[in-house]
Amino acid sequence: MRTEAIDRVRLVFSLLDADGNGSLEAGDFTLMGSRVVEAAPDSDDAAKQAMLAAFRRYWTTVAAELDADGDGRVTLDEFVACVLSPERFGETIGDFAESLAALGDADGDGLIDRPAFVALMTAIGFERANIDALFDAFGPSGADQIGVATWATGIRDYYSPEKAGIPGDRLVGGPAV
Repeated sequence: MRTEAIDRVRLVFSLLDADGNGSLEAGDFTLMGSRVVEAAPDSDDAAKQAMLAAFRRYWTTVAAELDADGDGRVTLDEFVACVLSPERFGETIGDFAESLAALGDADGDGLIDRPAFVALMTAIGFERANIDALFDAFGPSGADQIGVATWATGIRDYYSPEKAGIPGDRLVGGPAV
């Protein structure tokens, strides 16, 4: 497992831990899902519902895989072990990636413009400079848009334990990664 992958997942854990108590609970995913959906007011209800369902599935998978004592909490160490295991978490991440990217494509043309991307990534909690660096790494068109498939692939890569030097690394630390 690459250090870069662990750093990426540690960042996600810190963003998902909405109440900052050092563990993840179902409520963290409900809160994050609501924030993300609110950041996409022009998206249709089906896309919003798919995003909320993806956040529920994300939590359900994490809890089922890791909450052995049934206390409804998952620690950072437990989280890293699960989400960086494609055989345990790959399908859930795929669903999440497709839902988030589709939510950013409010008009259904297969493209996401920078403002929509920034709004969604800001709602998740990423830093603006890092968001812009990521968007630029995806190679936007002259109209400052990226493809839905490009973003979905980028999300999957973010959770890949063997990948380094990927666009998603720009979200960790400074934007000049």
